[in-house]
Amino acid sequence: MSEEKILTPYELFGTKYELPFDPREVHLKKAEKFEDLYDLGPVVGKGKFGIVYKCTQKSDSQSRTWAAKVIKCREIDKAAIRQEVEVMNRLRHPKLLMLWDAFESPRQMVLVMEFIGAGELFERVIGEDFVLTERDCVHFLRQICEGVSYMHSSHVLHLDLKPENILCIAENSNRIKIIDFGLARIFKPGDSTKVLLGTPEFIAPEVINYDEVSFSTDMWSVGVICYVLLSGLSPFLGDNDAETLSNVTAGDFDFDDEAFDEISDDAKDFISKLLIKRKE
Repeated sequence: MSEEKILTPYELFGTKYELPFDPREVHLKKAEKFEDLYDLGPVVGKGKFGIVYKCTQKSDSQSRTWAAKVIKCREIDKAAIRQEVEVMNRLRHPKLLMLWDAFESPRQMVLVMEFIGAGELFERVIGEDFVLTERDCVHFLRQICEGVSYMHSSHVLHLDLKPENILCIAENSNRIKIIDFGLARIFKPGDSTKVLLGTPEFIAPEVINYDEVSFSTDMWSVGVICYVLLSGLSPFLGDNDAETLSNVTAGDFDFDDEAFDEISDDAKDFISKLLIKRKE
């Protein structure tokens, strides 16, 4: 893959945005140590697959802040992280988190990415001082769909689209980024790809049934996100994971709650055309 700039500057709603840095092909460094090149800062996030820290590059006169995802792993686990690097090397878009550097040592791997410090979209929209309108939801969903569209055009399935993986770029901005490509797969139409991973509330029926996944698998998740954004409710959430998974495979949902009383027919139609059990 060449190191040419892709989609920069980028225009969204008539406003031009630059990518956070010039894209470059990232290769896992084995001869150099992360600790020798970066200063580690405080923890900013924890997940199943690693701990995320703030960090700065020692040689950077601009003192830019990066996010370092540190994953303790055995050799058998490293293939998934190499795949994450391969996926992120394809993603050069202002709505998708970008990779800056990567390191591999015998017992850990470190991915250095752009730092997004304004928190999750959903943390903001449920705040007492934030009134979320349908117009706001249109704004957020348009950005999410632009990011997903670029991923799909780059032959990437995210496979873990959910509220926690959508971050706000800045405190006083309505611009968002899609993050966390740990479950993402490179996919080409005609491939037979099956996965058994994801978050029960947001995964599509074909994941639960271990059927082939495709671009529509991500679009189901977009439909669930839209439903949650508009109503504050989760369409398939049960009392436990087993019940949630059963609800998803049944594919039954409705707009009966009073939260949808003021929601437009267009919005309900948008959701209904995404939450279709038969993906074909």
